[in-house]
Amino acid sequence: MSPRPTRRARLRASTVVLLVGAVLAGCVGIPTTGTVTRGDADEVREQDGVVVLAQGPQPDADPTGIVEGFLLAADAEVTGDFDVTRQFLAADERSQWDPGAGTVVASARKVEQTGDAQVTVSLSVTGKVDAEGRYLETAADALETLRYELVQDARGDWRIAHAPDVVVVNSRRFDQQFRPTTLYFLTPDHRMLVPEVRWFRDRNVPTAVVRALLAGPSPWLRHAVTTALPPDAELKPEAVLLQHGVAEVTLEPARAVQDADRGLLLAQLEHSLRSLGATKVQVRAGAAGAVLEEVAADLPAAAPEDLEILVDGQTLSLAGDTPTPRQGVGPVLGASPQGLARSADESVRVALADATTLVSVPSGGSGQRTLLEGPALAPPSVDRFSWVWTARASVPGYLAVVWTDGTTVELTADWLAGRTVRAVRVSRDGTRVAIVSAGPDGATLDVAGVVRDDEAVPVTIGAGVRAGASLTPTTSLVWVDDVTLGVLSDEEAGRTPYLVPVSGMSTPLPAVADAVGLAADRGERSVFVVTAGGDLLRHQGGTWVAVPQVTGVLDVAAATFPG
Repeated sequence: MSPRPTRRARLRASTVVLLVGAVLAGCVGIPTTGTVTRGDADEVREQDGVVVLAQGPQPDADPTGIVEGFLLAADAEVTGDFDVTRQFLAADERSQWDPGAGTVVASARKVEQTGDAQVTVSLSVTGKVDAEGRYLETAADALETLRYELVQDARGDWRIAHAPDVVVVNSRRFDQQFRPTTLYFLTPDHRMLVPEVRWFRDRNVPTAVVRALLAGPSPWLRHAVTTALPPDAELKPEAVLLQHGVAEVTLEPARAVQDADRGLLLAQLEHSLRSLGATKVQVRAGAAGAVLEEVAADLPAAAPEDLEILVDGQTLSLAGDTPTPRQGVGPVLGASPQGLARSADESVRVALADATTLVSVPSGGSGQRTLLEGPALAPPSVDRFSWVWTARASVPGYLAVVWTDGTTVELTADWLAGRTVRAVRVSRDGTRVAIVSAGPDGATLDVAGVVRDDEAVPVTIGAGVRAGASLTPTTSLVWVDDVTLGVLSDEEAGRTPYLVPVSGMSTPLPAVADAVGLAADRGERSVFVVTAGGDLLRHQGGTWVAVPQVTGVLDVAAATFPG
């Protein structure tokens, strides 16, 4: 007699894996004769070729088996209705459990019974996604414990009486079943679109996007941006129909939609749905209303800018890998020129003459002027309104913006209390600022919204949202694109450049042992490293390649992409 399968063997069998391929085309067997031919391996993709179906609880499963089966079923149904998953729950809990409340991305888990009717699941967590699709990367050693309470039903079978409102998936499953999508809001002056990335289950994503737009930006960004979608507007019917590149959206009440700035409203919707395949958006004001005939407002992206570096105090343009002096720009005079930065229109150029002196760079016939003095100034960053951002690493919580005449406005934020700012970079739209600060918990990277007055003067920054929580960021910080930061992190292998999404998981680039800073060319989305010896390396083909004819680059700030 064959031995009875173990509980774990039965549990593994509870998830049925169907291979979708030639069998579904009507094949009934594997040929045993004929010639061997070479196939195209590129046509076989594991993600598309395997469908995982969940199976309900086994009658004789113990509490641990029930919870393990519940976790597997929820993972398999992450883009479904969780009908099978709810079979593991007691009758009352089936309607109470909310899988949409959050998702935990875990690299490992341990399931053990910790009481007569209690099972504990210990997780090594890499990230979390909340109900609105906001992804938060966790610290490298983050642990979380989930507890499940169980009862026996009338037949003596164990069921879960209380389950945390969360779905647990591994990183591979998350990459397969969740889709990063960019929502677009507006700068307060309606001149630019502001992106915010959300992660949605790969099911009815266009509907999820429009609902999220109607709900508005995340709390950390809310006071820095605006939206043309009416605050009381609702999606009715509660679905977005996307066919043949056309997205159909019906919003109620009709009057609110008609009174809105329709060009801006359409711009937000079109840009937010474009990555999902929508080439056109038809918005109807009310179910009986007509389709809006307006054209989406033209909100142009910023023009590409050449990378600039600072060599011996001289500003050089690096167009086509050939360094050439920037015409009309004089040398920075000082003991140790560094921290070159400029506005997008090149009307404002600044640098640090030394670590304690912020100066304007001589240009257009104007000489060098001192704008701010103080110990340990952070490399500057210039926003699109010509305000220069800097900080004093020696003064806890000190963050300031400086006008071209030397007028200084000190900014405050509750979350910076007791922390020293080491690096600051403002986004090209001027609504967000990335900050590396140090405090009792070490160095962290946060992004906050910038609140301005009617004259576009920064007056405060909002609550910070943590990015790159698994890293140890240094003072080198750049915006690689509108939703991604570049940062150097201190690792065992040496200084390691990382691409850090404001919402998402950080990605390491190859380590460079003597790296002292990062640069980024937003026009080409290229990443550069500055070495201690003054060389400039470009990330190309998965490795670092020296930029020819470039030597003597001063430091990280000198090669930081302007603004």
